[in-house]
Amino acid sequence: MLKTLLFSIIILSVAMFFLLVKVVFRRGGSFASQHIHDSEAMRQRGIHCVVDQDREERERRARLKEKAER
Repeated sequence: MLKTLLFSIIILSVAMFFLLVKVVFRRGGSFASQHIHDSEAMRQRGIHCVVDQDREERERRARLKEKAER
């Protein structure tokens, strides 16, 4: 049990160290955005985040409702 705990702490410490190196010691170091709308590959595939999809659907429904009222 103690060996497993120590091994886990060592693994986590190494991972945190590498994250620290990326952010602190690199010029302009930061984490890449994890948002879908910031990913060029996702935009090329036409994949949007749920907020954008919801907005598009609401706009589409509003246009359809407007046409139906005419």
